Amino acid sequence: MKLNVLSDNEGARKARMRVGRGIGSGKGKTAGRGVKGQKSRTGVAIKGFEGGQMPLYRRMPKRGFTPPNAKTWQVVNVGALQTAIDAGRLDATKPVDATAMAAAGLFKNPRDGVRLLGKGELKAGLTIKVAGASASAIAAVEKAGGKVELPPAPAAEAA
Repeated sequence: MKLNVLSDNEGARKARMRVGRGIGSGKGKTAGRGVKGQKSRTGVAIKGFEGGQMPLYRRMPKRGFTPPNAKTWQVVNVGALQTAIDAGRLDATKPVDATAMAAAGLFKNPRDGVRLLGKGELKAGLTIKVAGASASAIAAVEKAGGKVELPPAPAAEAA
């Protein structure tokens, strides 16, 4: 078999219909669009229009609010830290921060910061620097003989 002689089967590709080229072509005058009206014109997109009936996206109830500047945290459980230490990907003697966790393969992108959660068990006493931590995570780290360092809370604006 030669690659330069390969071709499609007969009738596998159909030539496009040239519309609007005279009434003898069968697709002349209105070019298969019918007569008059919005849809016979060019540039029409009536997405979501249901013929005057209230469209589905307006019939459905709207709830909630998504703040446009909400922070997205990378979540790490204390059990995942212990697993990384056991596997030798994380050094328990050095302080653990977002870059060390990313290097250990706990996540790829730290996003707006790392939030430590208390699922699992921690045996090594670690110094962990994170953007946020749950009360159970702080308790688990302190129970193992480590400490959690959080950034200082923003000062409330004086009125």
